[in-house]
Amino acid sequence: MGLALDIASWACLVGGSVVALIGAIGIVRLPDVYSRMHGAGMIDTLGAALILLGLMLQSEHWLVTVKLILIGVFLFFTSPTTTFALARAALNAGVKPLLSGEGIRRHGGNQRHGDGGGGPSSS
Repeated sequence: MGLALDIASWACLVGGSVVALIGAIGIVRLPDVYSRMHGAGMIDTLGAALILLGLMLQSEHWLVTVKLILIGVFLFFTSPTTTFALARAALNAGVKPLLSGEGIRRHGGNQRHGDGGGGPSSS
C-alpha cells in the first residue's frame, strides 16, 4: 500500500508541476491580457490542485491534510474571482481582446503591455 501511495503522490506532484510550468510559459508567450489570464487560471486551479493532492497523499498527520484541504478550498474560490476581476478591470480600461491572427502578425507577437490590438496605442 505504501509504494502505491508514493507513486500516486509523485504522479500528482509531477503532473501539477508540469501544468504549472505550461501555465507559466503561457503567461509569458500568449499575445494579450485575456489569453494570459487563462494561463494564470490554469496554474491556480489544476496545477495547484494536483500539487496539493500529492502533498495530501504524502502527509502523515490528518491535521496537515485538513490544512491542505482548506488551502485548496481557498484557491478554488479566489482564483476564478480574481480572474474575473482582472478581466473586468481590463475591459473597463479599454483593453480590447485580440480576436484574430491579424493583430499578432501586425504587432509581431510582442504585445507586452496587454494591449489587445485595438487599444489607444494602436492607432
